[in-house]
Amino acid sequence: MKKNAIVFFSLISTFSVSAQEVISTQGDSYANANGSLDFTIGETIINTETDGVTTLTQGFHQSSWNFVGLEDHSPELTASVFPNPMDADLTVQVPAFENLSYSLYDGQGKLVSTAPLLSESTIIEVQDLAPGNYSISLHAENEALKTFKLIKTN
Repeated sequence: MKKNAIVFFSLISTFSVSAQEVISTQGDSYANANGSLDFTIGETIINTETDGVTTLTQGFHQSSWNFVGLEDHSPELTASVFPNPMDADLTVQVPAFENLSYSLYDGQGKLVSTAPLLSESTIIEVQDLAPGNYSISLHAENEALKTFKLIKTN
């Protein structure tokens, strides 16, 4: 029995499990009028497929990035947004709510919903939203005053 256990654990220890990591000492990106080259030395499997509209990349080194930035435009605006992470309802509390609206965006920066703030405490129903990252921006007319990062769970 002891011999079987030693053989079993010896075999198990020879297999390694790793996911979504690469130990790399070098990589770079080059571009000219004819195309671009992006690489990471040490990345064993990569592939990019495209149909002309959508591009799918496989591997740790992605050929394009989509950044969504958040700025605190008006630090003097007092506002609270809770709970975070959110599940069914999101509460926005703003003492000076007059002439303010909110805009809720998904993780890709797409507008999910927008509405005026009608009281000091506004409840937004979010139970139908998919789990993920969101941001809510409080604004007056077209000027963003404050933005909060949010996480939606089930």
